[in-house]
Amino acid sequence: MEIAISGGTGFIGSVLATHLADKGHTIYILTRSAKLTSTRANIRFVQWNAENETFPLSRIDAFINLAGEPINSGRWTQQRKARILTSRVQTTQGIVRQLAKLSRRPRIFVNASAIGYYGTSLDKTFTEASTTHGTDFLATTVIQWEKEASHAQLLGMRTIYARFGVVLGRKGGALPRMILPYKLFSGGTIGSGKQWLSWIHIDDVVNMISFALENEAIQGALNLTAPRPVTMQDFGKTIAKVLRKPHYFPIPSLPLRILLGEMSTLVLDGQRVLPETSVQHGYIHSYSNLEDALTDLLK
Repeated sequence: MEIAISGGTGFIGSVLATHLADKGHTIYILTRSAKLTSTRANIRFVQWNAENETFPLSRIDAFINLAGEPINSGRWTQQRKARILTSRVQTTQGIVRQLAKLSRRPRIFVNASAIGYYGTSLDKTFTEASTTHGTDFLATTVIQWEKEASHAQLLGMRTIYARFGVVLGRKGGALPRMILPYKLFSGGTIGSGKQWLSWIHIDDVVNMISFALENEAIQGALNLTAPRPVTMQDFGKTIAKVLRKPHYFPIPSLPLRILLGEMSTLVLDGQRVLPETSVQHGYIHSYSNLEDALTDLLK
């Protein structure tokens, strides 16, 4: 397939582009920069932005949209929340508007999303079949984001909302920050420790997206999580076990809420989310057990 990726230079996008290229697909990474080049014949950088009137490629089979302002790189001021929302909504609007003008539209549209859609809970379990959603900032952002992506489906593209859990990787995502206190011998339970962490290994992220591209029956919401979520307390204890470091410096909720403000929900609240759709369609996770995943990533 010929696949275009926006946000293809980020943590997930760069790994995904390499993975899909290794499978023999031709990858076009859409970027504002005219200077980026690739040493691989089937990975090409194409100058583009969502405000363009025309799409720079006339023939692609799939579009994967991973673009958006990072949600965990700064306190959520009102200005930052506006950038988080508009960077997702307006970019998706621009992409769909440009794709609509093509005489040959892509067959598949994959739009990044997040399990924040479901809201937070200590006792509920969410799957793609869950009919309720949250009302906090993350949930309302995801709802508006997916609404814009749904216009691709109206144009005849098989549309997938890739709802990412907490992606664990060696060189990006949340894991490097989460293991730092343990490396400094100051790791411990964050908040109550009872909040759920729906995690996923980066290898399963790219494998699941590839699986969804090839499986015509998959459309709509797709939870990108491991089948065995853990509590934050168990997550910390597993990091300590794999790194052979102590786990005894608890971090109370109140100081974090004061320090991080509304963004503290990323570590103090959570949701138990299962990847029911992919499992029902026969996907087998490479890492369904947290200790195995961390052992691979931290070895």
